[in-house]
Amino acid sequence: MKTQNIPVSPAFIAISWIAMLGGVLVYLFGLWRADMQLNEKGYYFAVLILGLFSAVSLQKTVRDRFEDIPTTQLYYFICLLSFTIAVILLVTGLWNATLMPSEKGFYGVTFFMALFGAVAVQKNTRDSLCNVQSAPNELQDQPAQD
Repeated sequence: MKTQNIPVSPAFIAISWIAMLGGVLVYLFGLWRADMQLNEKGYYFAVLILGLFSAVSLQKTVRDRFEDIPTTQLYYFICLLSFTIAVILLVTGLWNATLMPSEKGFYGVTFFMALFGAVAVQKNTRDSLCNVQSAPNELQDQPAQD
């Protein structure tokens, strides 16, 4: 199945980058300022990196399947499993952390904001590449004007 060549709006591209960078930077700033041991900070940093990579990889795999690009079932399940593990690790870490509820909410919201932004940026990048690659073909298909 081919996707439609609908151009991505500059506003959506901008808000996607703002969501991703804002989520990641605010999450990291919160870790930097947190009164935690270094191993706790490393745990939350590793969970963020795992979550970002697995969310982007899962989105790409789902889109590949939608566009009939061959992907293995094993890779799809690995992406889904790693995304699920990242979310479970974050929830478990926050559940057991000795943080105020507002701090727990802060890390949860910025984590999911960063994941949303990363998926949206990857989608926008792929849509932009599809539009650029299909543009020369559309020009060839048009009749010559006198």
